[in-house]
Amino acid sequence: MALVPGQRYISNAEPELGLGTLIRIEGRSVQLLYATAGVLRQYAVHSAPIARAEFRIGQKVSGKGFSLVIESVAEEDGLLVYHGGGKALNEAELDDSQSISRADERLVSGRVDRADHFDFRQEALLRRADALRSPAWGLESARIDLIAHQLRVAEIAAARQPLRILLADEVGLGKTIEAGMILARLLASGRVGRVLVLLPETLVYQWFVELLRRFNLQFSLFDEERCESIETSDPTRNPFQDEQLVMASIGFLSGSAKRAAQVTEAGWDLVIVDEAHHLTWTEDSASAQYTLVENLAARTPGLILLTATPEQLGRSGHFARLRLLDPARYHDLRSYVAEADSFTGLSEIAGRLNDGEPLSSDDVKALAGRFGDDEQLTSLLAKPLDAAATNTVLDALIDRHGTGRVMFRNRRGQVGGFPRRVAQLVTLDGSELDDAQRQHLLAEFHADLQATAPEIELPYANDPRLNWLLGMIDQLAAEKFLLVCRSQAKVIALEEILRTRSGVKVARFHEGMSLLQRDRNAAYFAEAEGARLLLCSEIGSEGRNFQFARHLVLWDLPLDPDLLEQRIGRLDRIGQKHDILIHACAFSGTAQHALMRWFELGLDAFRSSPSDGRELLKRYGQRLVEVAEQHAHGGEDADSELDALIGATRASHEELSALVNSGRDRLLELASARQSHADRLQRALAAADANHGNDEFILRLFEQFGIENEELAPRTVVLDPEYLSTDGFPGLKDGPQQVTFDRGIALAREDLPLLRMDHPMVSGAIDLLLEGEHGNASFLVDDSLPARSAMLECIFVLTCVADRELAVDRYLPPLPIRIVVDSRLLPRHDYQPAADAVKRSADRAIEYSRYRKLLAKLVKPMLAHAETLARERAQVEIGAALTTIERELGDEHARLVALARVNPAVRTEEIEAIDAELEALRTAIPQAAPRLDAVRFICSTDFLNLA
Repeated sequence: MALVPGQRYISNAEPELGLGTLIRIEGRSVQLLYATAGVLRQYAVHSAPIARAEFRIGQKVSGKGFSLVIESVAEEDGLLVYHGGGKALNEAELDDSQSISRADERLVSGRVDRADHFDFRQEALLRRADALRSPAWGLESARIDLIAHQLRVAEIAAARQPLRILLADEVGLGKTIEAGMILARLLASGRVGRVLVLLPETLVYQWFVELLRRFNLQFSLFDEERCESIETSDPTRNPFQDEQLVMASIGFLSGSAKRAAQVTEAGWDLVIVDEAHHLTWTEDSASAQYTLVENLAARTPGLILLTATPEQLGRSGHFARLRLLDPARYHDLRSYVAEADSFTGLSEIAGRLNDGEPLSSDDVKALAGRFGDDEQLTSLLAKPLDAAATNTVLDALIDRHGTGRVMFRNRRGQVGGFPRRVAQLVTLDGSELDDAQRQHLLAEFHADLQATAPEIELPYANDPRLNWLLGMIDQLAAEKFLLVCRSQAKVIALEEILRTRSGVKVARFHEGMSLLQRDRNAAYFAEAEGARLLLCSEIGSEGRNFQFARHLVLWDLPLDPDLLEQRIGRLDRIGQKHDILIHACAFSGTAQHALMRWFELGLDAFRSSPSDGRELLKRYGQRLVEVAEQHAHGGEDADSELDALIGATRASHEELSALVNSGRDRLLELASARQSHADRLQRALAAADANHGNDEFILRLFEQFGIENEELAPRTVVLDPEYLSTDGFPGLKDGPQQVTFDRGIALAREDLPLLRMDHPMVSGAIDLLLEGEHGNASFLVDDSLPARSAMLECIFVLTCVADRELAVDRYLPPLPIRIVVDSRLLPRHDYQPAADAVKRSADRAIEYSRYRKLLAKLVKPMLAHAETLARERAQVEIGAALTTIERELGDEHARLVALARVNPAVRTEEIEAIDAELEALRTAIPQAAPRLDAVRFICSTDFLNLA
C-alpha cells in the first residue's frame, strides 16, 4: 500500500489517541499527528503498530460538521473518499474520533477465539481502566518505600498547575526520590512529555541509576561527544530535540554558549535542577549556570529545584532560587526580606500552637493583626482555643505564608523514624608504621582528595588495617558488612587480598561493572547465605539501599561531609530497625587520623547528620588539608594546630546549628507536614500492594504470550520466555528473569523488577494483547440457556480523545462497557455465561461455515441495538466523570480564588491554569464515545439446529 500524506491511521497500541494523520514520510520512517490528543509519533515503516482506518459500506462516519452513512467508497490520489446521502467526505477531513472495529466481521466470518480468551480480554480492559484511574498510576511499580512525607510531597506537587517548586528537605530525607515520584507520575499521566534534568557532573550517574532502577525511566545522557555525533549528519539540527528525556551536566551546558542556546530553544515541559544552591546570583550579576536555568525557567512551564541548604544560611541565595520559580512574585530582595521578617514572630507562634502551648496576649494580638480581614478567625481568638480552633488558626496561618506555596521542607527531627548511629572509631598505634607505609598512607590521602582518583600503588598485602578489618569480621560472625572506599582500584585490591587472607564471602560493587553485574552482586550480598562483606567504591553510596545490613565500614574518609553523609545514608534510613554501627580506623599521626578527628569532634558527623557540612567545608576545607599534611609529617605544633581547627569548626557548627534552629520557619515545616488530606497516594499504593488478584492476572497475561513461570518464594517467580510467541513482547530479551510482587523484596533486591499494572513490561503486554484481535470475537454454546435462545455480548470501550496533557484517564480512562442483548433486542445485562460452558467451549467442535448466514442476519440488528444501549450507558459514565471533576477541580479552583485574597504567593497563572483545565475537561469529556472492542455470540444447543 502506497503511503500518502493525509491518510488516516489508528494506533493499535494507543487507540485512545483517535485517528492519526500521516503527515510526513522520511526514508524508512513515517510521522503521524494525533491532533486532538496533541501527540506526534514517528514510526519505522516496517514495524509501525498502526492500521489504516478504512470504513466500510453501512458504517457511519463524521467530519466537517456533518456525518453520513457510507453508501460507496472511492479512491482519489491515494486517499479514500466516502459517499452517502448525497455528500462526500475525504478521509483527511474525518474527525479524529470515529468508531473502528472489525470484531463483528470476525464473528460473522467464523474467525473466532475461545470463550475464555474473550473473558480474559474483558478482564484486561477492566483492570487497565481501574489502574489508569488510580492516583498511584506511574508509581505502583516504583521501587520506593511508602514513606509518608515523601508520598505527601509527591501527591501535592504532582497536582500543581503549573508545577514550580523547591524541594528543600534536610539531607537524607529523599529529595531525589520525591522528584522521581513527581516525574514518574507526570510522565505516566501524560501531563509532561519532554523533560530535562540538570545536575552537577558528580551526580549524573547517581540520578541516571536512581531513575532507571527505582522508576523504570530511561533517560538519555548528553555530553559534547553525543551532541557532535548527532550534528554530524545534519549540522543545523538541534541535538537536544532528538530525545524526550534528557539528562546532562549543568557545567557542560553553561560552559558552551552554543549548547546553552540549543538546550534553551529545544522546548521542555519540565526542567529539574539538583544542587540548586550552587546557582550563584546577586543583584548585580549571575553565574553562567544561574543564567542558563533562568532562561530555561522563563520558557518552561514546569520547574523543580532541589537543595538541602536552608534559607537561614543565606537570605539572598534563597531569594535567588525563589525568583527562578516565580520572578513576578519574588522580584525585589529587600521586599522579600521584609516579608520574611514579618513572618518570623508568626512562625514562633505557629510552633507554640502546634506544640499545644498556651498563647500569650501578645501572641493573640499578633494573630489578630494578621487576621484582621477575617471575622471568623478574629472571633476564634477572642476566647481560649480548643483543638478544632487551634487547627483552624494554624491552617489559616499556613495559607497566608507565601513561601509555603512553592517550597517543601521536611526535617529529620520532624519526620522521625531514623535509627541511632553508634560510632566505633579505632585509633591504631602509628609508631608501628615504617616509612614506606607512612608514605603510602599520605599518597592515598592525596589521591582520595582528587575529583578522579589517580592510579597509585596499593600495597594492601602488608597493610596493618587488614588485621583490624578481619578481626572485626571474625568477631561479629553473624553480621553483614558494607565497606565503602574511594575508588574502583581499592575495591579490586581489597578483594584480591581478602580472598587470599580470609574465607569470608566477598562481593564487589564499582563503576567498572555493568548494571547487571552490580545488581547480581548486590543480590548476592542481600541473600541470607550470600556474601558477608560487600566492597563498594564511592558509587556504592549513590542511590542504593542496603538497609538489611547495619555495619558500615569506612576504609577511608571523603573530605566532603555531604559525601560522608551519603555513605552513612545507605544504612541509616527511615524504617531501619537496628542501630547503625559505623566502623572506621586510622593510625595516629597520619592525615587520615586528622580527618577522622575533624569529623568526630568538629562536626559530630558520625553520630548526627549535620546540615551545615557544605558550609563548614567551604570555610575550613583548605585549612583541614594543610593541617592533615602537617599531622602526617609530624611537624611542630601539628597537634595544637589540629586542636585549634577542630575547636573553630565546632564553634562554627554550634553557631550555625543555633542559627538554623532559632530561625527555623515552623510555618514552612508545618505546611509540608499538615496536608492531612494528601494521603490518597499512600492509600492507593498500599491497596496495590495488597491486591494479590493483580499478581495472578499478570502471570496469566504473560501466559497468553507463551511465557511460563515458576514460583521461587512467596510472591517471587522466575519468568521463562523459551516459548515466547512474539518478538514484540516488552522485556525478557536476555532470557529468564526473576521478578517479584512484594515491595519489601524489591527494595532489598534491586535486580528484581516489582511487577504492577504500570510496570513497562505489564502495561506493554496489555497493549500488545488489546491492539491485536486476540479474544475480540467468540462463539459460545451455553447449555444452561432456555430453548432457542441467542444473545450477543458486546464489549465497548468508552474512549475520550483529548490532549494528553489533560490526563483525562484520571476521570475517564478507556472504560469497558458490557452490553448483552438477545435476539428479540431485549437487554440481558444480568446474564453471565455458565462456568461449565466456558470450560467446555474449547473442546466443542463447531462448523462455523454452516452459521454464517444466520449470524449475518442476526448480528447486525443486535449490534445496532447494543450500540444504542452503550451510548446510553456512556452518558451515565460521562456524567459521573464530570461530577468528579467538579468536586475535585471545581472545589480546588474555588479554594485557590479564596486563598489568593490573603496570600499573594497564589499566582494568577495557577488560577488561570486550573480554570483552563476545567473548561477543557468540561468540553472533552462529553465528546467521549463508545467503540466496539469485542463481541461474543451465545446460544442454546438447539439454536444451532435453526441454521
